[in-house]
Amino acid sequence: MTPPRRSAGFVDLPVTRYPSQTGDPMTGPPDTPAEHVLVVDPDSELTEYLAGQLRDNGFDTSIARDGYQALAQISRRRPDLVLMEVELPLIDGLELTRQLRGDPMTASLPVIMVTCRGLSADRIAGLTVGADDYVVKPFDAAEVVARVRSALRRHREIREVSPLTGLPGNARILAEIAEWVHSGEPFALCYVDINQFKSVNDAYGFVRGDEFIQSLAGSLHRAALAAGPPHAFIGHVGGDDFIIMCDPLLVAPITRHAIAEFETRASALCDPQDAERGYIESHDRQGRPIQAKLPTLSIGVALSQQRHFTDPREAVAVATEMKSVAKSHPGSHVAYDRRHDIRTADLSELNNLRYQSDEPHQAFWQHPRVA
Repeated sequence: MTPPRRSAGFVDLPVTRYPSQTGDPMTGPPDTPAEHVLVVDPDSELTEYLAGQLRDNGFDTSIARDGYQALAQISRRRPDLVLMEVELPLIDGLELTRQLRGDPMTASLPVIMVTCRGLSADRIAGLTVGADDYVVKPFDAAEVVARVRSALRRHREIREVSPLTGLPGNARILAEIAEWVHSGEPFALCYVDINQFKSVNDAYGFVRGDEFIQSLAGSLHRAALAAGPPHAFIGHVGGDDFIIMCDPLLVAPITRHAIAEFETRASALCDPQDAERGYIESHDRQGRPIQAKLPTLSIGVALSQQRHFTDPREAVAVATEMKSVAKSHPGSHVAYDRRHDIRTADLSELNNLRYQSDEPHQAFWQHPRVA
């Protein structure tokens, strides 16, 4: 199986939904219900036709005849998208959309309006109140289905991107790891974490803390671009945790670049007196002063040459464990998993992973001994 076309940070993949309510989004089950579309139209024949077309294309559907029925159904079971006629009895489509946008629980719910009014002013009115798309009657059912899919895809992409860094979130990360695992191609999964991040937040506040996270995202992205093809995938798990998926031979250049740049940028983000003396001073819960070293990076690496992974969660677990090993070392550290499974791994191509920085903040690339 040929891996999908990748670019630094993003990957072109069929999106698999992993709803957060099922558990940890990094390990959630891949089997999810069909996406649910609520069709709202007083014309029963047209409504049944549209609902049938959507069901034939893999969607779950429900029907409402007016605005009040639509609101009642949405309150009982929120759909993934609403396909509504503008000319509804009791509450028209424009007012219904205003109410949906005014409720925090439905503010981001995708809405496609269907109407026989094709004038530009009518389209503008619908888009102004918050509709995502506009379909004019008479229409081609295949086009409506395509617009529904497009709106849902855009909504998923927005939902699955970290608002802080703009990088893919957990659902996209898990889909990417699964694609690598199932492709059979060699890969490295790197789990990146900022050391001393709690001290940063305690001393400088969460706004400055967000700047450190954004700085790390930028450093990882630039490092991946500088390493060249095949381009790495970068995802933001949350907080100060990131994932890199790449060819094993790119781990060293990517992590070397990212650590050197991040340490320089992190020092500049610290207060000048903290950067000069080499530590951040904060206080514990009892008010006693605490001295924490300047932020560095811990990176745990799981290698597919070392083990035969059959599930993305196995690779995540190994990388997470190795991140803990990296944290046991001072300064920035990259820890590789050296344990073998039943297969014999050929590590001759990985000799270039050993590296020791000449920078003031020492960064070590070595294979720690793990029992």
